[in-house]
Amino acid sequence: MKILNATQIKEADRFTIENEPISSIDLMERASKKCVDWIVKNFDANTEFAVFCGVGNNGGDGLVISRLLSEANYSLQIFIVEFSSKYSDDFAQNLEKLKKTGIPYKILNLLNYTFDLPSNIVIIDAIFGSGLNKPLHGFVSKITTVINRAQSIISIDMPSGIFCENNEENNLENVVKATYTLTFQQPKLAMMFPCYATCFGEIQLLDIGLKKEYLKQVNTPYYFTTKESVSSFMHIRQKFSHKGTFGHSLLIAGSKGKMGAALLSAKSCLRTGAGLATLLVPKCGVTIVQTALPEAMCISDEKNNFISSIPEVDKYNAIGVGPGIGTQKSTQNALKLLIQNSKIPLVIDADALNILSENKTWLAFLPPNSVLTPHPKEFQRIVGKWESDEQRLRLQQELAVKNQLVVVLKGAYTSIALPNGEIHFNSSGNAGMATAGSGDVLTGIITSLVAQGYAMDIASIFGVYLHGVAGDFAKEKIGEPSMIASDIIENIPLAFGWINS
Repeated sequence: MKILNATQIKEADRFTIENEPISSIDLMERASKKCVDWIVKNFDANTEFAVFCGVGNNGGDGLVISRLLSEANYSLQIFIVEFSSKYSDDFAQNLEKLKKTGIPYKILNLLNYTFDLPSNIVIIDAIFGSGLNKPLHGFVSKITTVINRAQSIISIDMPSGIFCENNEENNLENVVKATYTLTFQQPKLAMMFPCYATCFGEIQLLDIGLKKEYLKQVNTPYYFTTKESVSSFMHIRQKFSHKGTFGHSLLIAGSKGKMGAALLSAKSCLRTGAGLATLLVPKCGVTIVQTALPEAMCISDEKNNFISSIPEVDKYNAIGVGPGIGTQKSTQNALKLLIQNSKIPLVIDADALNILSENKTWLAFLPPNSVLTPHPKEFQRIVGKWESDEQRLRLQQELAVKNQLVVVLKGAYTSIALPNGEIHFNSSGNAGMATAGSGDVLTGIITSLVAQGYAMDIASIFGVYLHGVAGDFAKEKIGEPSMIASDIIENIPLAFGWINS
């Protein structure tokens, strides 16, 4: 699913109006009806609403929502935030429709912007939408300050005050802090950034029927991974396949006290479908691996407590390195040799990333299309500090393009930067996955998919999504607080089944 900027969103509306064809006011009616359907489903008939409408098209949505909620017998108050004397055409037409119903409303403007609301009222924020490009100021910012005192706020398309893309120069102090954001058709880039999470709350994506022809041909570097896109990636297993068909993975993992990371990676690798998995571990880990995971093969390093050398790697279809290996000098030298000798791209995580951060010149020698899977702190060690989430995204994109890497930056909406400059944000997963070993599981998943013949970019996008869906199934069973990394692995089969359904 493409993430569009404000100009492209406006163009998508125009294209739909001209080519469906449909009038702009009827498209507004359709979009607002989608919002009302969601509201009616989630709020009972005793709920009282206060709807704040700007005088542009977002406010027009608010007026339609008000009318439809009134027809559904909800109690509501309507406030028109008159930040301009110039009304949009669709707002003006919907205001006339509202007047004919006899539903009362109050105008808030520079001369009079005071209002009183019950403490339990639900706010519907339709002051500004995706077209806003200037920070809130004056009496409007004072209104949003009062709105933010409400316990529950539903923003239509965008929380008023936040821009679709870059908010680096935006004063977010008075931006509406929504409990729910009902956004239209496509997600917006700002929704992907951690620093704006409190502005958007829970995001609901509503399909309002914009023309698919426009969405297919419009260009953007930003994408939102969905079940539909991932299911198209899946390889179908043939009847006469054998274990060699699905590849041989090598996982270089573990050190004394950190053999759990190696086991999690190997088990998730096998559970994701690799035909064979071999673990390179220090001597102290051999018995652990052979006892805990008999399905995996094992190579012992000459050192007892850490990895110090790399075996011949040409026979493997995929190589993952990093979980729990530590940063001993001998381990660093081994990683350097792997980078120099590997003829295939690598999946690099955890301590291998920390070693790279201390030897940044090695980045240029990584096999093209290698995958880095840092969490934010590991990423910072590689690229340095950033001033904003937008800058962090640029640094990620630059690292991927300059070094021809796939950079998987883990977190909510995990972002995957590709060598061609595209950024793919993940839609699956939950906060319960913020637990020790979750990243080791992801390393095993991606390595497994690469071994099975998936391209590095597809393996990363698919792997991150699969990892998140497995986490979502684990959440359903045991809840977020109790989740551990092993729960993610145990739910990989259900994740596969759901994606393929």
